[in-house]
Amino acid sequence: MKRNTSEPRSTQRLYRNVADKMLTMLDGSDYPPGTRLPSERELSEKFGVSRPTIREAIIALELSGRVEVRTGSGVYVLQHETLLKAADSISPFELTEARVLIEGEAAALAATMITAEQLHELEVALSEMEQENSSDKSLQSGDADRKFHTVISDATNNSALIYTIQNLWDLQQASPDIHSAHESLCMTDKKQRLDEHHAIYQALSEGNPKMARIAMRNHFSRPLEALHKASEAKAVEEINRTVSERRKRFSLNRFNENIGE
Repeated sequence: MKRNTSEPRSTQRLYRNVADKMLTMLDGSDYPPGTRLPSERELSEKFGVSRPTIREAIIALELSGRVEVRTGSGVYVLQHETLLKAADSISPFELTEARVLIEGEAAALAATMITAEQLHELEVALSEMEQENSSDKSLQSGDADRKFHTVISDATNNSALIYTIQNLWDLQQASPDIHSAHESLCMTDKKQRLDEHHAIYQALSEGNPKMARIAMRNHFSRPLEALHKASEAKAVEEINRTVSERRKRFSLNRFNENIGE
């Protein structure tokens, strides 16, 4: 299927891209809740866009409850209470299942309209992942991974999908269990993780919706399997703990210790 390779970058997509990058920045350790963000001028220079674009991105973040604009003072990072409450009620299995279904279809849609510029952005993200793999860092930032998936969601040109996928990533960051599980998986097999992203990119570059869907879903097969193994190990550990406590509670030795008291 032929792709649209000449679509210009719209103003709407530009501020949305900046908002997504700022979200990644907020999810890092440099801007915890209560922190004041840099000035519009500094953010404009950091992201290479105009100050009006920065203002639109900040408005988007304010509407989603991520920042608070205080007149005469600046923009401050908020604790995302709604997201935290949602994360508490969502299991890693449910989140991964949602990503399989939603991001698989998003990849299929993106394959039909992704631009040459967006393909280049994916190449940049892949290059950043390769740099992470070759570094000695014990943990990866996840920025390149999120950037890769964000570009694909942007390529759908569907605001509802873009918003939904953004929130799935935010949920992953908000839940300590889900976030730690994801980071652990990213470090398990760096090469396979990179190969999976390359397969997604290849399908998108060929404008093949079916293969893009399959490649994206295959990308989540390993996390699902790892979640099953971790869940089973945790269940076995809990059973062993319960049995050990029961054995101690109803031990004959315990009764014998009390004889003569």
